[in-house]
Amino acid sequence: MERRPNATGESSFSTFPYYDVLYITSVCDGAGDLLYLQKTLLHRALGVLFAQKNNVVVHDIDKQRVQRINNNESTIFDEEIEAFLSEKQLSLTATDDKAKAYKDANFIIIATPTSFDEDSHAFDTSVVDAVIEDALMANHDALVVIKSTIPVGHTEYLQKKYSTDRIIFSPEFLREGSALKDNLFPTRIIIGGDSEQSKEFANLLIAGSEIKNISPMFMTSGEAEAVKLFSNTFLAMRIAFFNEMDSFAMANNLQTKDIIEGVRLDPRIGEGYDNPSFGYGGYCLPKDTKQLLANYKTIPQNLIEAIISSNQSRKDFLAERILGHNINIIGFYRLVMKTKSDNYRSSSIIDIMQRLKNKGKEIIVYEPLLEDQIDFQGFRVFADLDEFKKTAELIVTNRMSQELVGVESKLFTRDIFGEN
Repeated sequence: MERRPNATGESSFSTFPYYDVLYITSVCDGAGDLLYLQKTLLHRALGVLFAQKNNVVVHDIDKQRVQRINNNESTIFDEEIEAFLSEKQLSLTATDDKAKAYKDANFIIIATPTSFDEDSHAFDTSVVDAVIEDALMANHDALVVIKSTIPVGHTEYLQKKYSTDRIIFSPEFLREGSALKDNLFPTRIIIGGDSEQSKEFANLLIAGSEIKNISPMFMTSGEAEAVKLFSNTFLAMRIAFFNEMDSFAMANNLQTKDIIEGVRLDPRIGEGYDNPSFGYGGYCLPKDTKQLLANYKTIPQNLIEAIISSNQSRKDFLAERILGHNINIIGFYRLVMKTKSDNYRSSSIIDIMQRLKNKGKEIIVYEPLLEDQIDFQGFRVFADLDEFKKTAELIVTNRMSQELVGVESKLFTRDIFGEN
């Protein structure tokens, strides 16, 4: 495949050629249903990153999203992505034509979602696997880069199945609401492969970032897959630890804030992921911790399982504390787990709502993302915030907001520091 210079006739990164990059964000399952989840939305930041210096094609089956991308409109809430699309000269287009998208790519980046199958106790990788098969058949030269989170050992399985080294795994470490920023200023670049194409892909990531002196780490695909799962499980462990600390303080009438501030003064512990919450949630942590546990199938462990159990215990504990207020109409302000997020998938808040509903409580919801909906999973939805605040006898929120000023007397939250 031809490698082309940029518009100035030379590479803006001295050792970095111009590439065609295909970026896959969503596909259909066997029933033709859209499999488009928040994680794939987060990965769209990578397409914007690459489009600064490369020709990027985004393949998406949703025609409305294709049109929005081609109109330089962001499909997710991310201030940096919105700014780049409106202010930068990007070579970024979108199409729903799979054959056209695959044809000339030097790199095919797969960011389709994987979910954890509770019955098989493993990630459902069927969508990723189907896309890889299509990609290898349609393009005989491109490097296929898996960004979707997969079980440890899955890339090696695919390499052996198709007798190729053109499949690698490269994890992403992004936060909702700041996905592009995290790509512009990466903490690390992990590449699960050491071929020349793998090294070219690493250079592509460096060229798009603002940190030019970062050194990529090259390792086996299995090691890269493990880095992803262990990183997210460690974050889940830290969240669970400080949540259990908060539960202890609540049960013993102690000030959580003072305890946390005293603990994190130890430089070995430090700050971060220590603001109590209703439990870890979102698209990544719940499923990644379960997948890591599944990978321990024949290996002795206690801690990984305890992290998952701790998250459930936290939700049980808080549901009981809310029930202790002896009120009937409980309002939940926002379903999203954090500010600057438009994702409420696998939200711990919803789990607590269901626990309270099972105890006979009336649950009402204020969530602007639900727009014109009047019902969400059997819960009544309010579009008017003032009406919601008047109707609710107790307002539960995972994170504080200026919109709740004036109703502090009937708030229940564990947001100690006013941060995510």
